[in-house]
Amino acid sequence: MKAYVAGVGMTRFEKPETRDWQYWDMVREAGGAALAHAGIPYTDVEQVSVGYCFQPSTAGQRAVYELGLTGVPVYNVNNNCATGATALMLARQLVEGGVCDCVLALGFEKMRKGSLGGGADGADFSVSPVARHYSIMAARHGFEATPPTAQIFGDAAREHMERHGTTEAQLAAVAAKNHRHSAHNPHAQFREVYDVADVLAARPVHRPLTRLQCSPTSDGAAATVVVSQRFARERSLTALVEIAGQAMTTDTGESFASGSCIDVVGQPMSRAAARQAYERAGLGIEDVDVIELHDCFSVNELLTYEALGMCAAGASGELVESGATTYGGRWVVNPSGGLISKGHPLGATGLAQTAELVWQLRGEAGERQVPGARVALAHNIGLGGAAVVTVLRTSVG
Repeated sequence: MKAYVAGVGMTRFEKPETRDWQYWDMVREAGGAALAHAGIPYTDVEQVSVGYCFQPSTAGQRAVYELGLTGVPVYNVNNNCATGATALMLARQLVEGGVCDCVLALGFEKMRKGSLGGGADGADFSVSPVARHYSIMAARHGFEATPPTAQIFGDAAREHMERHGTTEAQLAAVAAKNHRHSAHNPHAQFREVYDVADVLAARPVHRPLTRLQCSPTSDGAAATVVVSQRFARERSLTALVEIAGQAMTTDTGESFASGSCIDVVGQPMSRAAARQAYERAGLGIEDVDVIELHDCFSVNELLTYEALGMCAAGASGELVESGATTYGGRWVVNPSGGLISKGHPLGATGLAQTAELVWQLRGEAGERQVPGARVALAHNIGLGGAAVVTVLRTSVG
């Protein structure tokens, strides 16, 4: 049985502590918007998957109670930065497996100011779920007094520069592109436009990454209504978007064997997830029009170009400089502004990517609209590790 997205919604992503709201307020706003977009009431929802990283146990129930007290099962999901896409995957599996006809996937986060620590909980590295990842980094590059997540991705950037001749300007071009895209996104945390020179001149975080190349901590929520074809027909739902293919992968021996930060931060996982998602969809990267990918740091966008098969290994810097990944190019990547500019509330990110792509495929993206978009791809990754690739396409219902 196929699964379809009938509606999406999200809040504006905000700097922590700048808006007087709680996580359940976020879910009321995003979940209500998704249900309204689908044209159904909450009483039609049979199960709910809720993703978050920082709130307490059963926060999903507390949040969902703002939408209705119907007694349906609520699953709390945590998969680090890939949490939102994991919640979506659970919803899709429930529908595709014939367990449910209508599932709501939600993701939210209320975060603290400042950089993340060694894992979603900022725990001490000795007990952190990503201790093995950081030990690889430390063995090769040492450990500096910079934010750990920026450090491990920054070290991956150094390796890419050493191995392939990638330049700091090419890394900065990723951030400049995504900041430019976010200027037209009313849901984005940042809407200022910066050029490559601005990005390079920004405050260093961990060389070669500057502040404008790093995703911020954010508050916000996003939601997706996933339905069966039978449910859609019974309720005369239109403008459906098919989940054509989806795959999740986790770390294998390849992630650690080379001792490279490029592998440790997830490029092998992303490559495997993309391959599986393409196979399940019967589509390839050549069929894709618009992409939302996990640019937690500018280098990860370049690594993901290669993992998705958009270019050969080492050619991603040239790809972004060529204009192939913006409007007028071969693909439009991160029309929302991506994590770097739209924001990155961990539990909401994967579902916010879905929201943007559904709007694109339904022709509802306003000034961000990618002309003629028919096939879209979302890539959501979390260290520790999980990578989720989702292929979406327009459907006649």
